[in-house]
Amino acid sequence: MVGVPMTVVITGAAGAVGTRVVRRLERDLGEIDIRAVDRQAIGAGEGIEVKTIDLAVDDLTSVFAGATTIVHLATTVYPDVDDPSADELELAILRRVLDAASEMGVGHLVVLSTAMVYGAWVGNPVPLTEEAMVRPNPDFGWASVRADVERLALEWGQAPERVVSVLRPTALVADDALGQLARVLHAARIGIAAEGDPPVQYLHIDDLAGAISTVISTRFDGVANVAPDGWIPPDSLADLEGLTARIRVPSWAARAFAALRSQAGLSPIPPGILPYTSHSWVVANDRLRMLGWQPDYSNEEAWVVSHEPNALDRLPARRRQELALVTAVLVLSGLVVGVVVAVRRLRRR
Repeated sequence: MVGVPMTVVITGAAGAVGTRVVRRLERDLGEIDIRAVDRQAIGAGEGIEVKTIDLAVDDLTSVFAGATTIVHLATTVYPDVDDPSADELELAILRRVLDAASEMGVGHLVVLSTAMVYGAWVGNPVPLTEEAMVRPNPDFGWASVRADVERLALEWGQAPERVVSVLRPTALVADDALGQLARVLHAARIGIAAEGDPPVQYLHIDDLAGAISTVISTRFDGVANVAPDGWIPPDSLADLEGLTARIRVPSWAARAFAALRSQAGLSPIPPGILPYTSHSWVVANDRLRMLGWQPDYSNEEAWVVSHEPNALDRLPARRRQELALVTAVLVLSGLVVGVVVAVRRLRRR
C-alpha cells in the first residue's frame, strides 16, 4: 500500500504492456488515481480516467496536472523496423513529456529501456549487472534509441526533487505469443544464422508489469534490469525449440544475407540484430529483487506459455534431429533461390 495519495499517468496505456500495468496497479497499490493516456481508444475499467491524445502534438500539461508519477510506455520505434524518422519522433515525444512533467512539478518518471543497451559483445560477463557499460551495437537502431531515451530521462532526473526509474527488460513474451523483439530474435536464429549459441532469457509481460508496480511503490531511483532468475543455456533452448532448420555461417555472411533480404523486402530481420544472436547479453536481476519484486515465471516457463505445442514436439529427439537436417537442406535450397530473386529485384530498381 502507498502511504501518500498518488496519481499515476500511464502513456501508451492501450498497448500490451500498458493495459497490464493499469490492471497491476489497481491490484497492487490500492487506492490510487490512474490516468490512462493513448491516442487510441482505451478500454479501461471503472474509476480509470482516460485521455485520448497525441503526445507528439497535443498539450500535455493538463494531462500531467496533479500527477505524482508518469509511466512513459508510448513508443514510435519497434525492433523489426529501421526508421530514422521514427527514432527522431521517439526522442521528440520524450522531450515533450519531460518538459510538461517539469512544468507540472511531477516528481517521479518511469521509462522502459531494454537489456540490449549493454550490447552483445565478445567477453561480456554472464550475467551483466547494472554497473556494466551502456554500449549497444551501433548498427541496431532500436537499441541505440533506447539508450538515448535512458540518457535523456536520467539527465532530467538530476534535479534533487526528481526520481527516475529506468527498467531494462529482456525479450518479452505473453501467453501464446512472442513479443516483437522475441519474434525478431527467433527469426534471426533460424534459416541462415550467424555462428554462436549464447544463453537466452525470456520475460513474461505480466512480470514486467509487476516490476513497474514495484518501482512505483518504492519510488526507486536508478536503473534496474528486469529478467527471471538465471537463463536458458543453448542445449536447453534447442530441446525447447525442437525441430528448427538452421544453417550456421560466419557472422559476415549472415549479415550480408540479412541485409540483402531486408533491402529486397523479403525479411523483417534487421542485420544489426545478428550480434545479439551470437554473443551473450543476459542480465542479473538482483537489484530489482532487493526491492521486493519476484517473477512469477521462470525463463523456461515464459518460453513454454508463449508457444503452442505441435505434433513435432511429441517425436523422439533423434527423429526431430533427422527432420531438422532434411528441413535445413530444403531451407538452404529455398534461400539460394531467394537470393537470386532478391538480386534480380535490386537490379531492376
